[in-house]
Amino acid sequence: MQIKEFDVIVIGGGNAALCAAISAKENDKNLKIALLESSPKKWRGGNSQHTRNLRSMHDAPTDVLSDRYSEDEFFDDVFKVTKGQTNEEYARFVISHTPEAVVWAKNHGVRFQPSMRGTLHLGRTNAFFLGGGKSLVNAYFAYAKELGIEIFYEYEALDLVVNEKTCKEVLVLNKHKNEEIRFQAKAFVIASGGFESNLEWLQEAWGEKAKNFIIRGTRFNQGKMLKALQKANAKIIGDPTQGHMVAIDARTPKYDGGIASRVDCVSLGIVVNKYAKRFYDEGEDFWPKRYAIWGRLVAQQDEQIAFSITDSKVQKCYMPSLFPPIVAESIKELAEKIGLDSKALEQTIKQYNASVIDGEFNHTIQDNCHTKGLDIEKTHWALRLDSPPFYAYPLRPGITFTYMGVKVDKNAQVYANDENLFDNLFAAGEIMAGNILTQGYVAGFGMSIGTVFGRLAGENAAKSVNAIQTAHRI
Repeated sequence: MQIKEFDVIVIGGGNAALCAAISAKENDKNLKIALLESSPKKWRGGNSQHTRNLRSMHDAPTDVLSDRYSEDEFFDDVFKVTKGQTNEEYARFVISHTPEAVVWAKNHGVRFQPSMRGTLHLGRTNAFFLGGGKSLVNAYFAYAKELGIEIFYEYEALDLVVNEKTCKEVLVLNKHKNEEIRFQAKAFVIASGGFESNLEWLQEAWGEKAKNFIIRGTRFNQGKMLKALQKANAKIIGDPTQGHMVAIDARTPKYDGGIASRVDCVSLGIVVNKYAKRFYDEGEDFWPKRYAIWGRLVAQQDEQIAFSITDSKVQKCYMPSLFPPIVAESIKELAEKIGLDSKALEQTIKQYNASVIDGEFNHTIQDNCHTKGLDIEKTHWALRLDSPPFYAYPLRPGITFTYMGVKVDKNAQVYANDENLFDNLFAAGEIMAGNILTQGYVAGFGMSIGTVFGRLAGENAAKSVNAIQTAHRI
């Protein structure tokens, strides 16, 4: 079997992996570094290619962020979406490093655009990439190539060879030739994502429900390195059913629908299940703080299907989905078009309309338009559905990434089951995001975690190689 030797091997091709590879090389330009990307070049970038922004704290307006977004407010947002189930030390650690993450990205070829207005209200909290995530990964790949990092496309990491607490090599499938190769190194960074693309594994965790899930991101995150780390007795953390899961258009392709498949009008109308019944407060909080709970909510409904329904009054208040809405001039006609019992839907909307308390509608703040008297109230942005035409989007659970992963320290070094650290194994990105995210999500935080821990993983992997080389010289 062919053997390739490097100083540092980075497994993955998304934001975290690229940050790691670049940081390792910049730490010591003499190191020989390889990056293994399991996808073809045209699909490179993992889930990062589908992103749009990075959430960052800042104490004053910047060229890409408006107003102020403090560390405490950022943490409060994370605390709320995780319902308090987060590691405050690690969360604040990432948050405090986000300003330098934006600067670092700029210094490595990523371009940002001025703060935006719109449905997600993110101009104050999130720095948007000019050209989106695809532009970001293209910039990083170009930078990595200039540094002399060797990039291997369609090289899929299959297994790790670990002796006690030291990783010796990774077994890799060269998909071009369908042959296995041994990649050996002094340090390894695992940044290969979660297992969200592995449908069998999803079904193990979720049961039959998973058959109706749509994978928002890459098809290449199969969780093979997570399995390998489990086998190597790495400390696994997180619930396999938890992850970043949003409500997306049910007409989206099985893989790679990305951001454009998300339906952003949920908070502006009502959402009903196959029985035409509401099942959660659509106006609980601003959309960027609640959009990631709706995938899980839809997953818990029969047949994992739901429908977002609005009327003509709010059509200019949100960004349209990738697919056109289903439109009808009456609720009865709309029900027939989306396959619901028309009488049941008419009754649900009649009760909802009767419960609406008039207020001053403003979708940019938590307004005073709400309902009173329903089993499930709508706490903000409640308007009567009484102005045809009526609009509907069919919804399915769209999974972005899973939270089950490996435990790491704040140097991105991986823990073993005995709570001791592996000598030369580091992790970054989705595969370790569960150290901070246990449930829920706040927009752009995944890229924050990936950037901060990716840089740390690369830097500390390089330092571990230098320590080994120094020891050998002595």
